[in-house]
Amino acid sequence: MANSTRYKTVILGAGAAGMMCAAHAGPGTLVLDHAKAPGEKIRISGGGRCNFTNTGCDPDAFLSANPHFAKSALSRYTQWDFLDLVQRHGIAWHEKTLGQLFCDRSAKDIIAMLRAEMDAATAELWLQTRIDEVAHGPDGFLVRVSREGREITLACDHLVLATGGLSIPKMGATGLAYKLARQFGLDVLDTRPGLVPFTFSGTPLDALKALAGVATPARVQADGPAFDEALLFTHRGLSGPAVLQASSYWHEGQPVTIDLDPDARTLPALKSARQSTGRKSPATILGQHLPARLATALAEEMSLPANIGDCGDAALDRLIERIRRWRITPSGTEGYRTAEVTLGGIDTSGLNSTSMEARSCPGLFAIGEAVDVTGWLGGYNFQWAWSSGWAAGQAIAARKARG
Repeated sequence: MANSTRYKTVILGAGAAGMMCAAHAGPGTLVLDHAKAPGEKIRISGGGRCNFTNTGCDPDAFLSANPHFAKSALSRYTQWDFLDLVQRHGIAWHEKTLGQLFCDRSAKDIIAMLRAEMDAATAELWLQTRIDEVAHGPDGFLVRVSREGREITLACDHLVLATGGLSIPKMGATGLAYKLARQFGLDVLDTRPGLVPFTFSGTPLDALKALAGVATPARVQADGPAFDEALLFTHRGLSGPAVLQASSYWHEGQPVTIDLDPDARTLPALKSARQSTGRKSPATILGQHLPARLATALAEEMSLPANIGDCGDAALDRLIERIRRWRITPSGTEGYRTAEVTLGGIDTSGLNSTSMEARSCPGLFAIGEAVDVTGWLGGYNFQWAWSSGWAAGQAIAARKARG
């Protein structure tokens, strides 16, 4: 690949991490992306308002084969640092439940802010650009691209992998970062969809489909922490924030435990109603604490008597066991098609946690979703993008400053 145009830094991917890195990497930075516009996953996030970070962001909210890896970047560029940037750009924001921060107006405000930061740093952006080949030699990296009907060869000292994971392929997600990481000697851990709805088949699915559209507070747990948020019954199975959170800890064949009464109010209410309003149906009493359709379905499933007054302690105990310790095994998930993130990816053991640089290939950096660091639902993954992008950008800029 001869006759190249030289840049100090080439960043592959104009998503959250790539643009953040470009804003800090110093002069001579070029960002490449195949999309028509930058930050497409930012644009659609949070219902179009971008849940851009979380006030409770800490390393315990991230999954990785090395749970300590993310600590350095997250502690040096925090949620408060990003919020300060948002406020300096005059973007109005609000806090929802569980520390989630959203734009008041539009996710496009975050994209515009990042573009403004890139412009201030004189970083260039090439969109609708295809990466055809990447090579590494004694003078750095060579990247051959196709753009506007022409083949162009770029040379650079620093190459940043910021093309994300495999989630939402309809938006152009590919495994490019993984392919290049392997090409340059980095290990890539097995990937799977994260923050994704569960699917079911057979008799369990028939029961769930009958409740499609019903939402209720729940505590959901797979092979990890329990999450107290909303659960949603769907035509394919189970969704909602609590389910999405648990899905990141779930592995094929494992059951999921669901508590439909996390506040433990149902049993006392049933026993009280048995004494005071014994002629009411169990479904009616359950319906005061659960959605009516769910209450009716549970009463029918458990073959409860017509009157709550006729329900003995054993029947109520069985009902509460079903409500509070419901174990069900998904047949799978909806996959990358609807997954919000990709679990696994570039093995952090091959990266410097301070700079995000590959240990075995100086000048190569990996950031954002491409790396084996995955956050909870609620702004955590964006914060990882900001923090890892900032860490790589700072390291690159410092190296440039030293000449």
